[in-house]
Amino acid sequence: MEEREFNGLADAMLSSIEKVIDESGADLDLEVKPGGVLELEFDNGSKIIINRHTAAREIWVAAKSGGYHFKPEGNRWIASRDGAELTAVLERCILEQSGVAVKLALGE
Repeated sequence: MEEREFNGLADAMLSSIEKVIDESGADLDLEVKPGGVLELEFDNGSKIIINRHTAAREIWVAAKSGGYHFKPEGNRWIASRDGAELTAVLERCILEQSGVAVKLALGE
């Protein structure tokens, strides 16, 4: 996959994540940083960092439970380690770190 195509797909996914979290009403701080980075911060001070990694053609997620790498497959983002979908992993990580369930219905 060409870099330009990957960046377009990744940026679209990051924008979708940002929009759904903003509209969810969840009590967390979401900050968009330059270079395709989303930072979620919770009341307890913990964070989840979501970013595009162009060189690897992946979206990376760093959470308390670990680091995850996702590659685009069709219209889905799939973890290279275990085949989990990006939205499912994010939902679980947000619940674990905040105690609040957020549904990320992104149409993956």
